[in-house]
Amino acid sequence: MHVAIRRYQVDPASMDEIIRHINEGFIPIIKDVQGFLAYYALDTGDFVKGVFASVSVFEDREGAEESINMAADYIRQNLASLMPNPPETTAGEVRAHELNLTKLGIREVKE
Repeated sequence: MHVAIRRYQVDPASMDEIIRHINEGFIPIIKDVQGFLAYYALDTGDFVKGVFASVSVFEDREGAEESINMAADYIRQNLASLMPNPPETTAGEVRAHELNLTKLGIREVKE
């Protein structure tokens, strides 16, 4: 499993419009990338400072790398005026993880 994390500095007044674009425009595109597992747009607690982050999760490195390129292309084509600066990007292989399948509703609690 591979993850791509992007951290953007944006105008705080544009945050709602950026999130709308993500929900309506970017997520429908990224979910079709081979190996897609999940996408998260984060309220980092710094929205008032204009800090926005996203996490993309894929089965393999190629999907994570493609998501970085797709995000850059999408922003350039649709959000350049709202997100003029490139993000800080971190990507890599997940080396440890755990999911609470019971809380996710995937596994039933055994009594």
